[in-house]
Amino acid sequence: MEPLSLNVLREKYLSFFESKGHLRLESFPLVPQNDNSLLLINAGMAPLKPYFKGERVPPRKRVTTCQKCVRTLDIDNVGKTSRHGTFFEMLGNFSFGDYFKEEAIPWAWEFLTKVLEIPESRLYPSVYVEDDEALEIWVKTGVPRERITKLGKDDNFWEIGAGPCGPCSEIYFDRGPEFGCGKPDCGPGCDCDRFLEFWNLVFTQYDRQEDGSMPELPHRNLDTGMGLERMAAIMQHKTANYDGDLMQHLIKLGEEISGKTYDADDYSGASRSLRIIADHSRGVYFMISDGILPGNEGREYVLRRLLRRAVFHGRLLGIEGAFLTKFIDEVNAQMGEAYPELLKNVALVKGIVASEEERFSTTLDNGRVYLDE
Repeated sequence: MEPLSLNVLREKYLSFFESKGHLRLESFPLVPQNDNSLLLINAGMAPLKPYFKGERVPPRKRVTTCQKCVRTLDIDNVGKTSRHGTFFEMLGNFSFGDYFKEEAIPWAWEFLTKVLEIPESRLYPSVYVEDDEALEIWVKTGVPRERITKLGKDDNFWEIGAGPCGPCSEIYFDRGPEFGCGKPDCGPGCDCDRFLEFWNLVFTQYDRQEDGSMPELPHRNLDTGMGLERMAAIMQHKTANYDGDLMQHLIKLGEEISGKTYDADDYSGASRSLRIIADHSRGVYFMISDGILPGNEGREYVLRRLLRRAVFHGRLLGIEGAFLTKFIDEVNAQMGEAYPELLKNVALVKGIVASEEERFSTTLDNGRVYLDE
């Protein structure tokens, strides 16, 4: 299991599914197109909903993407845990009425065990408790039946009200007994930190009706999602997303600017602030590059909140001057090749960030004067 950088891992995934007949699409913008149900793209499949619903004809029935995403529901936990973040990349391979479980499961296993060379003994699939079809395909693929866990709807069935839905098959990585709870029944789905879920295969095969019935869809679809940062941490033998190569470049920059030292095992104080700045600065850059400006409503407020939280935690670290534009240069160095749109908007983004940082810094300074008085 050779350590792989995040950039190499991204390319390996996309190239693998290109070899299986998938069309590689560039990431869609973070601003949803013709979709008022979302403020920001928050999952790899979100921009592809028109293809899944049959509202638009896909460019090919097999597609693979690495989609930039932003989620802020758990913003208060960012920096406090090993996995919470706002901006992330989601790898996915999708089928619009083409292939299904019989191909998706063996391909997933092939990518993990042959391309990434992850030891089979550390991989544990789960299936929906009623999905014997997926179970038998995993067994046929070569996974011992005793290493496949059946889980209920909360874990292994995807649905959002009426409409397309279906069972899931998640793949877990065994981090080792030292991360476990010690219970005899510890396994995938346990609340402890031993088994880490990193890839979800969603088999959209039913059409849930208002009365609760679920007839089969005329065309079965496949939707998968793998968190790139989480997978990179696994491949680099790290225990946290923030300890992977990309985030460490940003955290080390924060150390240089602030003079503080990062401790991977500390989820408070300076280490928490360094994580927040690394995470938020990257999200801010991508959001502005996709045309979002700081404001007081909707996605504009999300951007302003991320930017101001980063500035505030810089102050907590003792950073007095403007500093966020330095993170833009580091993100460019690490991600500019994969996302060329970043390089087209550097000057614009830096100007917006500097202006907003200066404005908020003035607010903080005035507030500090009032507190002193």
